Amino acid sequence: MNTTIHRRIEKWTEQQKQLHQQTAQLPIKVLQIGEGNFLRGFFDWMIHSCRQQGLYEGAIAVTQPRISGKPKIDALAAQEGVYSLVIRGLENGINVERREIISVFGEVFDPYSQWNKFLELAKSESLEVVVSNTTEAGLVYKPEALKENEPIHSYPGKLTKLLFERYTFFNGDPSKGLVCLPCELLERNGDRLRECVLQYSEDWGYPDAFKKWILEHNQFLNSLVDRIVTGYPDDEQAFKWFEEWGYKDGQLTTAEPYHLWAIEADADLERLLPLQKAGLNVHWVEDLKPYQTRKVRILNGAHTLMTPIGILHGMEQVRQTIEHEQLGAFVKETVEREIIPALPMGQEELCKYATEVYERFLNPFIRHRLSDIAMNSLSKFTTRLLPSLLYYIERGEKVPQGLLKGFAGLLRYYKVEQTAEGYAGKTLKGESYLVRDDETMLAKVAGIWREAAGSKQPLGETIALLLAASDIWGCNVAELRPALTAELKQAIVEMERAANE
Repeated sequence: MNTTIHRRIEKWTEQQKQLHQQTAQLPIKVLQIGEGNFLRGFFDWMIHSCRQQGLYEGAIAVTQPRISGKPKIDALAAQEGVYSLVIRGLENGINVERREIISVFGEVFDPYSQWNKFLELAKSESLEVVVSNTTEAGLVYKPEALKENEPIHSYPGKLTKLLFERYTFFNGDPSKGLVCLPCELLERNGDRLRECVLQYSEDWGYPDAFKKWILEHNQFLNSLVDRIVTGYPDDEQAFKWFEEWGYKDGQLTTAEPYHLWAIEADADLERLLPLQKAGLNVHWVEDLKPYQTRKVRILNGAHTLMTPIGILHGMEQVRQTIEHEQLGAFVKETVEREIIPALPMGQEELCKYATEVYERFLNPFIRHRLSDIAMNSLSKFTTRLLPSLLYYIERGEKVPQGLLKGFAGLLRYYKVEQTAEGYAGKTLKGESYLVRDDETMLAKVAGIWREAAGSKQPLGETIALLLAASDIWGCNVAELRPALTAELKQAIVEMERAANE
């Protein structure tokens, strides 16, 4: 069976055929910078959902942000921009698996070999929105010379050039500004993109009138995206599906059912992107901060809570840990009884969100390794869990048992020594693991543990030194609550004893 997806249209439903046939005739309303799995399993799926319901009459022009993405953009173009998306996982406790054939791309091209085609989009009457996902490393300012007829490498630089061409072609028409929606996982990502555009405008000598047009007639929206897009499945699963479907799809991608997009903007933008009307979990909000805080403290916080302790107990994956009778209960109870009460938001809504998080953790199709989450756990703890812990300390209260155990697990996890393979620790059963983190921080922590072992320093004194490392925690934690040292010592001792009983 060698047939590819776009050659088996006769097997599609009538709606699939109709949507595909219409795509090439629709005006280009969106420029998408990013050909990867995430946007294809997130934003493009959303536009597909809108089109299925007759809510959106527009197509997307997609390009890749980097030269290295040419093979993938060429492969997508070879399939006429059509690909399969399988959504699978738990939904309200039930296993689901849904296949969608996505056909939303009106143009698929390489901006490096077709630079003029990229710039021609600036003259498009129908263009309204620019969506991007270039990773955190792509949303940065890097000085770059502007050369005639040569493509610009950075994404913000490309956007600056496109906007200047648009400004020039339409004589600064206020109605021709664009809505820029970066999906990169950075706080205030829209603000950062705008700053980069203004910096390139300054570097390249663009007039002040253009900069004013950028500020007054273009929107750079801060947003928070959340969906795990797992990409191409293993070969065995892919082959099984291809046999069932009657075609192969090299651009197949998979995603979890859960999705969230919070966008700091006026809900009037539904006129451009009718995402809420399509029933999607999209929120136009005045302030993105509560959504970011909720995600960092609950979802990310639960990850960082379970990871060191999970590894110390021999766990390998998130799902395995959350299904463990004791560890799973520990994570849920800490989130619900200690982390959520420390957040100044509606408790009922937060508990509902936490339940969705647990369901995502239990997705049988996602193999999320604790060793991957564990990378840079010191800074992650400081951002994700320490604020909850400090909430209780600042109120003069005792640190709750779950957060205390999580902190103790972190300190015990970082009981490491330098080896030929890197910094290594030992689980509660004596098995070795490697720790990946900032080299300076690792050296400092390893040094404290090494000196303690050499001088047979009491555990309490070692913990006091670790807590006093304000360059790690952002403050001297030992000074904030003197009793915390003894409490953490006791938690570590109990952890070790329980593992050896």
